[in-house]
Amino acid sequence: MDFLHSFLVFLHILGAAIIVGIWFARIKNPTVLPGQFHAALLQLVTGLALVALNEMGDGDVNHLKVGIKLLVTLVIAVLAFIGQRRYKKDEPVSSGLANGVGILAIINIAVATMW
Repeated sequence: MDFLHSFLVFLHILGAAIIVGIWFARIKNPTVLPGQFHAALLQLVTGLALVALNEMGDGDVNHLKVGIKLLVTLVIAVLAFIGQRRYKKDEPVSSGLANGVGILAIINIAVATMW
């Protein structure tokens, strides 16, 4: 069970790194790439799995924190979905949309580490 928890944490952090890394790499010409949407889904699935593991075990779950992180992650996933669809159709992706994905991911990281 410890290995599964550690592996899920690894994947969860990897998802955040992909979202923020792509955003930083494209900061001068912001856009949303399909990898950011896939990473947002990875974050969503691994986050829910981590909560489920903690609920099944003896872990204490801060439901308010989980709810806030879930809400932010869902917004990131929706924004990334819209952005990557526009990117795939060669339509312009607004910088507000692209920056929203990156900034919300950083906010989610801050909530995870500072709360």
